[in-house]
Amino acid sequence: MKILKFLAAALIALFAVSSLAGCSTEKLDPQSYAAIIDVREQSEWDGGHLEGAVLIPIAASDFQAQISELDPSLDYYIYCRSGNRAGQAITQMRDLGFTGELINGGSVANASSQLGLAVVKD
Repeated sequence: MKILKFLAAALIALFAVSSLAGCSTEKLDPQSYAAIIDVREQSEWDGGHLEGAVLIPIAASDFQAQISELDPSLDYYIYCRSGNRAGQAITQMRDLGFTGELINGGSVANASSQLGLAVVKD
């Protein structure tokens, strides 16, 4: 019984660590991505976004059409407010046939830290 409890705890810990991969403090090179995509709303973007990012709101009616204009073989870095919408965007991108690396950067603050990019306002 102790072994089963240990295995269950180990699996839970492994899942917890893997689900936080988008919140890693590992530094990434922003130049290695074809685009850094912000999937938040326009009002959130206006409050501050990563320098050099492009806005493609996941809630927009033409989100899939905008995403479909991107090269599906390239790598993309996607962020939002918490990582939730970025994860949803990545799922849709995979469903559309994207084969490149798709990174969930989590929040604006995490993405800024991970990529070394400033948060700016236009």
